[in-house]
Amino acid sequence: MGLYVETSIRTEMDMLWQRTQDPAQHQRWDLRFSEIDYLPRPPGEPQRFRYAVRIPPFLSVSGTGISAGESGGADGRRVSVLRFASPHPLSLLAEGSGYWRYVPTSDGIRFLTGYDYRPRWGRFGAVADRRVFRPLMGWATAWSFDRLRLWCEHGVSPARSLAHGVAEVAVRLLAVAGVLALTALLALPAVAALPPAVLLFLVPPLPRTPAARRCLRKPPGRQATSVRTQAAPVLLATLERP
Repeated sequence: MGLYVETSIRTEMDMLWQRTQDPAQHQRWDLRFSEIDYLPRPPGEPQRFRYAVRIPPFLSVSGTGISAGESGGADGRRVSVLRFASPHPLSLLAEGSGYWRYVPTSDGIRFLTGYDYRPRWGRFGAVADRRVFRPLMGWATAWSFDRLRLWCEHGVSPARSLAHGVAEVAVRLLAVAGVLALTALLALPAVAALPPAVLLFLVPPLPRTPAARRCLRKPPGRQATSVRTQAAPVLLATLERP
């Protein structure tokens, strides 16, 4: 899988499962989606869904997907897999697939994802994806996972954690503006403002503010986890394309 994100959440499995599998709950914390709607399905069939991403001020990019989940046996593991595609001509993401794994530990649950997709727009799309879109998707996934963790562990609602994040960025920007103004007032070289400005953005976020840096962005070493945990689940191969 091209993208990997992992976090550890101190919560009950049923709560985490609900907040990730219920579309009304999922769309509250996942920055990558604005809307997720399950479609009617016959008993025993995989779940089909529609999703949309709103791009301010007026654009909305939509797509469809299919997902399935299962328990992993006596150790309490669970897994969820999906395939997704967007026919929208403005969507760089053409189609892709991925999984979520829920691995119980002594102090909570290892919640991790691996996913990949095929970009459109030819060579330009490939370059735009590698340089901009894929790093942004990785960051958005990790930021959202930490947002989910704050919700499960501390009861910080997704809306409230978003407000925390926006407010903290605003404060940092104001502080940088203050440093620049002070540099100009003291008639110092502009380069003198660079170290304190960089430091202001390197300071760790507050504990109740979501931060992508708190998540793992690469699978742990082979000795820290099993190959089965890192590999795409066999269940993914059973899903047809949406």
